[in-house]
Amino acid sequence: MDESSKQLIGEVHDPIPAAPGHPVLVDDEYVRNGVAEIFLEVEPLGGKRHVKITECRTRIDWAVFIKKMLDTRYPEAEKVMLVMDNLNTHSTSSLYEAFPPQEARRLTERLEIHYTPKHGRWLNIAEIELSLLKSQCLDQRIPEIELMGKEVSLWTSDRNNRQAKVNWQFTTYDARIKLHRLYPKL
Repeated sequence: MDESSKQLIGEVHDPIPAAPGHPVLVDDEYVRNGVAEIFLEVEPLGGKRHVKITECRTRIDWAVFIKKMLDTRYPEAEKVMLVMDNLNTHSTSSLYEAFPPQEARRLTERLEIHYTPKHGRWLNIAEIELSLLKSQCLDQRIPEIELMGKEVSLWTSDRNNRQAKVNWQFTTYDARIKLHRLYPKL
């Protein structure tokens, strides 16, 4: 899983529609309508992903996202292996902040968390999926969070219906070369 943000950008002047030989004309001036937060989980081999758009990014928001993932999307799984970056909100302590202790413990026991290295964002498959989301869906001005939610929902449905998988080609051999500085010197 990973998360990101996207500015909500509105138009000051309506774009001039395309005409023969001319593209749509969009004014450089815009209105900043705040920021939306994007939470994304991806099951790379299953070709499934889930995206949630929120107004803020807090420990509680992350905890609610994880609870929904465990209880709604993977209710039968004993353990869910979760690979993510080491952001301050990405910890089981967030679950304890959001839920009563027994509920937080129940959720924590179902998670097996693996953090990507500090400068290893490229190791997080969800980061790749976020990049696709931004280039294929969020590469336009979107003025409000509700519209962004609809656009993202359509994109997610399309990717899930096609069962678009992540073609991960990073091998152990490649890791040993690329990450050699992280291995202990003997």
